[in-house]
Parts: sequence; C-alpha cells; structure tokens
Amino acid sequence: MNQVWRIAVKVAASVAVILAAASVTFFAQLAVPGDRATALMNLQTGQEKLWTAEELAPLNERFGFDDPILVQYLHYLTGLFQGDLGTSYTQKRPVADVIGGQLPPSLILTVAALAVAWLLALGMTLLTVKRGRFLSGLGSAWEALTASLPHYWVGVVLLVVFAVQLRMFPIIGGTSAWGSVLPVLTLAIPLAGFLGQVTRDEFVQVLRQPFVTTARSRGMSDLGVRLRHVLRHAVLPAITLSGWALGALVSGAVITENIFGRPGIGQVLVTAVNTRDLPTVSGIVLVVAAIYVVANLLVDLAYAVVDPRLAGAR
Repeated sequence: MNQVWRIAVKVAASVAVILAAASVTFFAQLAVPGDRATALMNLQTGQEKLWTAEELAPLNERFGFDDPILVQYLHYLTGLFQGDLGTSYTQKRPVADVIGGQLPPSLILTVAALAVAWLLALGMTLLTVKRGRFLSGLGSAWEALTASLPHYWVGVVLLVVFAVQLRMFPIIGGTSAWGSVLPVLTLAIPLAGFLGQVTRDEFVQVLRQPFVTTARSRGMSDLGVRLRHVLRHAVLPAITLSGWALGALVSGAVITENIFGRPGIGQVLVTAVNTRDLPTVSGIVLVVAAIYVVANLLVDLAYAVVDPRLAGAR
C-alpha cells in the first residue's frame, strides 16, 4: 500500500507540474503587449495597420479572444486534456502536428548527448580519481573547465575547427550519424563536466569506505573494485540530476539545432517567436515541461535498478 501511495503522489505531482506550466503559458500569452487579433491579422495579411472591429470580429470569434479570461482558460485546459495544443497562427494547422513532426530529431539528439555525457564523465572519473596527483588534477581541471562552457560557444568552436577548417563533418543540416557527432558533443561536453564533478566527489568518499578495503583484501583488482563496488554508489547523486539534465539538454538543443541547421523543435521555436506564433511557443513550453516530468520518473526507476534498497526510500 505504501508503494502504491508513493506512486499516486508522484503521478499527482507530475500532473500538478503540467497544469502549472499550462497556466503560466496561458497567462503569459495574455501578458504579451498588443492585441492578439490584430497581431494575427497583421501576420496573415502581411500588413500592419489599424484594423476595424468589424475586420477583427471573425478572428475574435474563431479563437474566442473576446470571451472572459476564465472561459478562455477553461477552454484551454479542456483542449489540453483532449490533446489539443491549439492551432498554429502561421501554419494554420494543429500545434501538436507542428511539434510532433520535429520532436523526434530533438529527442534523439538529447538522449544521445546524455549518453555521451555519461560516458565521458565516467571515463574521466575512472581514469583519474586516485591515480596520482597529476591525473587527479588533470581530471578535476577538465571537469571544471567544460562544466563552465556555454553550449553556443562549444558549438561554434567545434563547427569552425572540425567542419570549416578540417572539413571532417558537414557544416549544416547533417542528420546522419556522422553529421550528428558535433551537435551531440556540443550538448554533451558541458554536461559531462558537471556530472564528472558530482561523481568525482562521491567517488573519493566511497573509496574510503570499509567495504572497499574488504574487497581489495580478497584479491579483487583495482579496476574490479572501482567498477563493481565503487561506481554503483558514486553515480547515485549524478543520476538524481539526470532528469534535470535531460530537460536542460532539450533547452540547449534549441541553440544547437540553430547553430548546425538541424531539424527539430529548436528551429520551430525560433520561427514561432519571430512570427509571434504564441500557440506554438506555449505548446513547445508544455512539451519541454512534460519531458522534465517523464525524465524525473525515469530517474526513480534508475535508482531502483542501481540500488533496489533505494526504491522504497524515494
């Protein structure tokens, strides 16, 4: 019963986060300066002028702009529960279709970046922690440096060096596995430094535990001790941050996709912001919020896999 209750609480909290994000995006649309019907008419006609009430009436009626705010809000929430994110002002089709066609490339990019970030972080930790002053210092310096790098800077440097100068990768628009290397590294390198810092601190603490000494006294190799006993405990704090990291990577993908000219929600978001396509912007915000929620639920499952004893504690 306790486990069922915990699951129910997590589901309720997840729904609350989505509702909060939906509410914020709805009222943020109302806070945008200017009349929505006027902005939409300007966009559809390509003209900017003072429209009469009669000219704006069809748009106000179609989108319910003249309805009371509470009625608009309830209609918005009802649509969300039915899977309706609204209609794109620019593309004149459901926002769900606009986002749905571009979301898979972004998710593939972010998941690949998260996996590469973990590989880089764990590799640096295993190779440098307690391996002598030079290697330990080198690992710590690498993590501190990379964790402080902004995605746009990493992306531009990788693009100039490896695509423009060395011509090893396509400059823009590469969606193949080879063409995805630079975008993945752009997202993965800063995150790897951050995960490495968290894992390194815990790794050092675990190496001092009595069970590590016991394992070594039984003849287990240093690598075996690190992989079998130390690593599974040292990664737990970083796993906690992986849910947040995945959501952050989706946000970083907006910049990365525009740097490398890749398809994805990044391109859609920039276009929507430039054209004031508010339903599309709010739809992307909700999708990112949902990814955060799902990612954190997956973190709970990861905890149970790494150490089943923690499943009941979370």
